Amino acid sequence: MSDVTLLQRVASILAAFRESDNRVVSLARDLLWVVVVVGGIALALYLFAGTWPAVVTIESESMVPHMNVGDLVLVVDEDRFGGLTTWVEGQQTGHSSFGDYGDVIVYRPNGADSVHPIIHRAMTYVDTAAVEESGLAQFYADPHGGYITKGDNNPYIDQGNLRIAGIGLIEPVRKEWIVGKALVAVPLVGYLPLHLAEFAVIVVVIILIHDLILARRKGKEE
Repeated sequence: MSDVTLLQRVASILAAFRESDNRVVSLARDLLWVVVVVGGIALALYLFAGTWPAVVTIESESMVPHMNVGDLVLVVDEDRFGGLTTWVEGQQTGHSSFGDYGDVIVYRPNGADSVHPIIHRAMTYVDTAAVEESGLAQFYADPHGGYITKGDNNPYIDQGNLRIAGIGLIEPVRKEWIVGKALVAVPLVGYLPLHLAEFAVIVVVIILIHDLILARRKGKEE
């Protein structure tokens, strides 16, 4: 079979798929369009942010009032648009974000992928010696340096105080555990990812209703 013939057959199949009035084919076409659009948006976000996930939803009140439940936060690579600045460094340079000094980071607690990342402010960076001198080393089997973090609405730092089931006490955040830093937050939009399953069902129902209406309208015209 020649390449020309193969291309013609492929073009014919695509044309039939695009123009078919069959309900199943029409639904598949609409769902494919949704997948392409969503995939394109995800790719654009990744190229801009340089990290993944490029957006996260605020699910707790630990960053109130600077971030609230339901906010959708755009996350970029920690070195994009300037290096990562801690709260201590921000006091010296004047750099601030989300209502306070320093950057807010998104990190995997103790490097674990089994739980949602945490989004808290990077307060300072400490080496292993500083961890041992501070007394934090008593909480960890393998003391190490890293970022000390804190929710703006929390009275204490995460390290040595915040415990997550199955993970244990939060350790100083190694650089490789950082997903990225928060760039901007959009209020309320984050409720959509929190209810993604329900939203997907609504989209499918709307597509089905739309196709049904079009089919009935065409039947009346014929």
